[in-house]
Amino acid sequence: MLNFSANLSLLFNEIPILDRFIAAKKCGFNGIEIQFPYEIPAEQIKEQLVSNDLELVLINVPAGDLMNGGEGLASVPSKKQEFIEAVDEAVRYAEILRPKCINVLPGCCIVKENLDQYLKTFKSNLVYAADILKELEVKVVFEAANIKDLPGFIIHKNEQLIKVYEELKHPNVYFQYDIYHMHTMKEEYINFIQKYANTIGHFQFADSPGRHEPGTGEIDFENLFKVIDSSEYNGWIGAEYKPSKRTSETLEWLTYFQKIN
Repeated sequence: MLNFSANLSLLFNEIPILDRFIAAKKCGFNGIEIQFPYEIPAEQIKEQLVSNDLELVLINVPAGDLMNGGEGLASVPSKKQEFIEAVDEAVRYAEILRPKCINVLPGCCIVKENLDQYLKTFKSNLVYAADILKELEVKVVFEAANIKDLPGFIIHKNEQLIKVYEELKHPNVYFQYDIYHMHTMKEEYINFIQKYANTIGHFQFADSPGRHEPGTGEIDFENLFKVIDSSEYNGWIGAEYKPSKRTSETLEWLTYFQKIN
């Protein structure tokens, strides 16, 4: 059974954020995710979730300057206290909204010589977040992102994901596996999904290249979703793409896969 969630940070962006909840529901989604919800009071988000009978699947821990070309928070040794404060904010939202997962974005390392220290810091911070959020029964996930869109992103390959996961062996740390990023990096993802499905906490997707809706790029979504559906994974699959036109006009894929699901 495939359960698709709408990432409201990207989808339905032709309307105000609080109107996107009802739009997502009307279009057939039962779950939503928001990258960084912190400019909206948690109580307002809760009201929209309840009134539209939606589940909150995922939010991110605040990532500082990452989305504006900076290094972010989670890996930078000098930003340890800022990361702790960011986790505190995510926890406050999680206490009210109860998301299924919270994503800790590894971030970037601009000076290559610092990479080892950044990775060490990230692993320490990831465990810190996982320990705290385990008490709320919220899964902590981390992801690889492509270095074309995010130069210097410290985790951008399957083997790097696996290495961090196996080094930590933390019961509340899972992969967030983003098909768009992995395809962009020319990583093999079908075998990875089949092998590591039970360690994936959340999927996200967009077609590649372009990061638009399915059918605009090279990814074989029919085969991809078939593999996910036949695997041990039983969570949500997040549509995190940039609509090439009005969002409601880009959802043929959703109608199709819900029909055959």
